Amino acid sequence: MTVVFFYQRSLIFFPSHLDVATRLTPWTDADRTIGYCREVDDARTIWLMTHGNAGQAADRDYALSRMSDQDSFYVVEYPGYGARDGKPCLESFNQATAEAYRILRSRYPNTPICVLGESIGSGPACSLARQETPPDKIVLVVPFDSLLSVASKRFYFLPVRPLLLDNWDNAAALRNYAGPVDIFGAIGDKIIPIEHAKTLADQIPSARLIRFSGGHNDWSYSRDVEIKQ
Repeated sequence: MTVVFFYQRSLIFFPSHLDVATRLTPWTDADRTIGYCREVDDARTIWLMTHGNAGQAADRDYALSRMSDQDSFYVVEYPGYGARDGKPCLESFNQATAEAYRILRSRYPNTPICVLGESIGSGPACSLARQETPPDKIVLVVPFDSLLSVASKRFYFLPVRPLLLDNWDNAAALRNYAGPVDIFGAIGDKIIPIEHAKTLADQIPSARLIRFSGGHNDWSYSRDVEIKQ
């Protein structure tokens, strides 16, 4: 049990640090690369993506297939991922996401700013609902209701609650959010079973649950998944 406690973050976060081919370009602020992006002149909508627990921001160009080419797309790089310094954890993810969100709000004050949270990225995405000016829309793909709920079912033989260091609670974060929420759940998801997406949707009055065929990593191929305002 002690081993699980001290090494749990290495079991949750799987960053990569590769020079990958991508359709996205570096997103910089004050000479720092804080993510990757596809910028569109006079964009209808600005999307900020908080991606899943593996890989890095540059990998996420597959999301472009599910959204309009008239929208701009920004993917925040998490601390400890890609070339960004730091260590992955709830606090560092949330802080990096909040910073990226505030930059976009400042840069595009008259354009809707929406958020796309993928898998574990649904945690920092939902945390933005507590911003003074929250996102105009939140879209969650293969999300959880809370990380504790997922971990408790997977590691039912362990006392997960006192051991878990990073417990995003999406249901609590969205409780007072008044904007629209689209939740896409994968029917064949073995990593975060769709019951967690359904439980989350059931607790959020403004949420719409859309089921699609396939597994946890198949959403970018599904025509049932549309990332739109």
